[in-house]
Amino acid sequence: MVSIKSFVIRRTISCNMRVDRLFTALVRVACIAILAQAIPAQEAKPAATTQPDPTTILLDAKALYRKGSFDQSLARYNEVLKADPHSGDAYAGMVRCYLKQDKVHEADDAVRKGLLADPAYPDLKVAEGELLFRQGEIPEAGALFNEVITTPPSPAQPNVPPNARAYLGAALVARATAMYAREHILITRAHAIDPSDLDIQKEWMLTLPTADRIKLLEDYLGRNTNDDAETRRTLKEHLDFLKASQFAQSGRCRMVSDVTSTETNLIPLQSRSGDVQGSGLQVTINGQDSRLLLDTGASGILITSKLASLAGLKTVSDLRMTGVGDKPDIQGHVTYANSVRIGKLEFQNCQVHVVDRLQTANDGIIGADVFSQFLIEMDFPRSTLRLNPLPPRPGETPAKASLKTSEEEPAEDAEGKPSGASGAAPQSKVSTANYSDRYIAPEMHSYVQTFRIGHMLLVPTKINEGSEKLFLLDSGSFDNTLALGTAQEITKVHRAPRIDVKGINGDVKKVYVADRVMLDFGHLRQTVPDIVAIDMSRVSRQAGTEVSGTLGMVMLRLLKVRLDYRDALADFQYAPQPARH
Repeated sequence: MVSIKSFVIRRTISCNMRVDRLFTALVRVACIAILAQAIPAQEAKPAATTQPDPTTILLDAKALYRKGSFDQSLARYNEVLKADPHSGDAYAGMVRCYLKQDKVHEADDAVRKGLLADPAYPDLKVAEGELLFRQGEIPEAGALFNEVITTPPSPAQPNVPPNARAYLGAALVARATAMYAREHILITRAHAIDPSDLDIQKEWMLTLPTADRIKLLEDYLGRNTNDDAETRRTLKEHLDFLKASQFAQSGRCRMVSDVTSTETNLIPLQSRSGDVQGSGLQVTINGQDSRLLLDTGASGILITSKLASLAGLKTVSDLRMTGVGDKPDIQGHVTYANSVRIGKLEFQNCQVHVVDRLQTANDGIIGADVFSQFLIEMDFPRSTLRLNPLPPRPGETPAKASLKTSEEEPAEDAEGKPSGASGAAPQSKVSTANYSDRYIAPEMHSYVQTFRIGHMLLVPTKINEGSEKLFLLDSGSFDNTLALGTAQEITKVHRAPRIDVKGINGDVKKVYVADRVMLDFGHLRQTVPDIVAIDMSRVSRQAGTEVSGTLGMVMLRLLKVRLDYRDALADFQYAPQPARH
């Protein structure tokens, strides 16, 4: 505007009035045009951008996680980290997204980065504990959960509620170590802190009486959750079974014989190819004799449809079964047997699973966990099985043992894990006094403390004198095996196309052999020149923790094995083959 004004002044000195007026008008038009151009130019300047609120994005990421939209949730957590690179909440959320997707390596990477950014953040420590549990480092996970639980809140934030997932994680560790009273207290506390957490809801429902569990499961399955399709199918089958079993039978499987212990022979059983598969038991079901493979890696009683038909068993509900092998899950049925006889012991009203297809030439499989209310002694060199009463806990009245053929038996069992009787309201759960923690009797101090995940006994085992891994005790497996990922970490592996490995889900397509390894477990050491390595990711997903291998029959046939499922204890003794005359 200064240059225009000077120009106007110079023109007015040298022009007459008419020209001056005309020129002034033109100048005014020019000024208006310039101003018109200047105003839009000012409006076109970008407005100051508002930075996205990390708290809002974080809430959105958590909502996406709860719906199962894990990739979108991860994207939002990354947006949080762009705005706040030290957000422990964002890193913890990313770890949980990756674990839900079973991307363990990515979860590990997220934990490492998060600990560099904010090593003291409580929820990040809890997420690290969840990762360690999935990686098979259960004691280390428990230590982190307990650290968060016992650390008082920061003086700067005295009103921050306790971390519910720390209590959940500690409850899962307690269950794996047979600390059932502690587990019950912890999961109840977790639900009181955050009843909206979906993982906590699923665990808390297991503490309820059957009738209330049915109602809450129906509600849970009617909502959108972050469970994968397989988990939802399993929950739906579980719900169907609970409904059907209410009307099928009353009471639990119970022993009706007067004796409380027995000894019976172990029978050598063959596979379909004629090779020795393992040791079995003579089991009579509703008067029908059968030979069932004794399998410490399996659960319950599983028989062929042919034997079920002969025994007159009727279907109560359907179920799927999974295990080793590359074929899809096999379909089966739940039935009840009026009578099951093993040696001198007879039991009534026992759950039996039935399938059409089994990778065995025998009549079925009996999981060793059905004897979890007994002290089990399997003397493989002498081919005998002994079942004796478990040592009573201090102050406890010895209870009559039975077969544990179902996880849903409606009375308190001898393991210290009551499954609840129907009729109570959801808030009036079974008293904590009815739950018991692991008891190691004086005569059992030499036993190994294993981890029990469902029916699995996971034995701490060192490979080549390294750190401990978890190996599944599996008398249904012909030989020791390594998980492929574990084998690749410690030694060289080679394809072995001529070795056949079969499981409940059919043949394993890709079989490998690992170089010489040394296994240390239960005060014993075995050197294996060539050990089979297979993909065991399905077993690990099912367990929720890393299973690095199996201890199979080629090794177990040299041992006397004592098992206490109640307290998750195992004893292994080398027992040379008795001399033959």
